[in-house]
Amino acid sequence: MSKKRNTNTTRSQRQLRVGEEIRHVLSEMFTRGEVHDSALSGKVITVSEVRMSPDLRHATCFVMPLGGEDLEEVLEGLKRAAPYLRGEVGRRVQLRLTPELAFKADPGFDHAERISTLLRDADGR
Repeated sequence: MSKKRNTNTTRSQRQLRVGEEIRHVLSEMFTRGEVHDSALSGKVITVSEVRMSPDLRHATCFVMPLGGEDLEEVLEGLKRAAPYLRGEVGRRVQLRLTPELAFKADPGFDHAERISTLLRDADGR
């Protein structure tokens, strides 16, 4: 019997568990204001998901500032703070290798807003 290979659409339990652990650490750091960057100060940042690569060396973190305000500025600030954040993740999460962190805007919020608008428009007809 051969094992089913892990594809991009199917994530292992380990990938999901590590991603969730990293999401919790990043969320806690943003909530406590532990990241000192001018683009991030005073911003409420939501970390909605962290997707791990199959080898757990790369983590794609999907984030969104409250209300989607200053999204590009926040992403640039997170890119600058990535080495610091990676070091903190390495200290707080027990892993053999600390993954590289990449930050992207979460498209889920835009998708939800579009659906909400469509539903509102459908009710008004």
